Amino acid sequence: MGIVPQEAIRQVQSLMDQVEEPLKRTFQNVHQGYLVETLVRFLKAREWNVAKTHKMLVDCLNWRVQNEIDNILAKPIIPAELYRAVRDSQLVGVSGYSKEGLPVFAIGVGLSTYDKASVNYYVQSHIQINEYRDRVILPSASKKYGRPITTCVKVLDMTGLKLSALSQIKLMTLITTIDDLNYPERTNTYYIVNVPYIFSACWKVVKPLLQERTRKKVQVLPGCGRDELLKIMDHASLPHFCRKEGSGSSRHAENSQENCYSLDHPFHQQLYNYIKQQSLRREPIELIKQGSFHVDLPEPAPEGTEIAKTIESELHKFGNGNGNGMPHY
Repeated sequence: MGIVPQEAIRQVQSLMDQVEEPLKRTFQNVHQGYLVETLVRFLKAREWNVAKTHKMLVDCLNWRVQNEIDNILAKPIIPAELYRAVRDSQLVGVSGYSKEGLPVFAIGVGLSTYDKASVNYYVQSHIQINEYRDRVILPSASKKYGRPITTCVKVLDMTGLKLSALSQIKLMTLITTIDDLNYPERTNTYYIVNVPYIFSACWKVVKPLLQERTRKKVQVLPGCGRDELLKIMDHASLPHFCRKEGSGSSRHAENSQENCYSLDHPFHQQLYNYIKQQSLRREPIELIKQGSFHVDLPEPAPEGTEIAKTIESELHKFGNGNGNGMPHY
């Protein structure tokens, strides 16, 4: 949409001025001083419908209050070995910044196994990364570049995608639903790299199910995507799995500090230390107990459920040897 409908923003802002104090407080953590940009994100997610946007925002703020999301960055996943196991099986990290200053998130879709901890730990870790992005990374990038930076770039690595991905679809749908309802429009572009045939088969049928707004953000790149990605970021910001063709497994880089999934990478070290410091500030006397941070898990939206069922059906077809004919993107 070329011109931002100022009237819609004004109306939602006026409605948000009337919410109760606890919701106003958590809303501060959502917008971080970038109020208009935040309202625009939620308006986009509800196709600029003021009533639906207001409901979405109030539901999001109630979810935050009921689940104490404002405190989640003071709840470390301990012991460190457990957090390392989460990092080794939920492959995500920040490899750098685009030339425009957008954080570059790398996600190992194909090699994430989600089998080293309970669902609650994976959801907790995902929300913590979201909150750290929104409260620390994006505000500091905005200050550095002297303009509001409220979105990121995601590079999705499909290396290793197999039929076993079926077992992860439920958790992935859950995480996507949390993002859709509470962290909308945070991704500027999704770059998909290292695409095996199995992804191509799924993409062909899933693509038409996506909202046009989402579909426009997805770019499937040839090979490891290096040449295309170098147009928008420097070599130092490339995720490790995009640095050379045929580099094999993207789970391990030669140097663990270059592997942005690894707990030893500077991003995860900063995140882990930040959460540890926040926890000591909040509970310096009380011993921090081991245990996951339970969050009310939303019902997946009908759209998400339909996409998950379609992917399952395609993967089953593929497994039965019926996935003939190379699909086109």
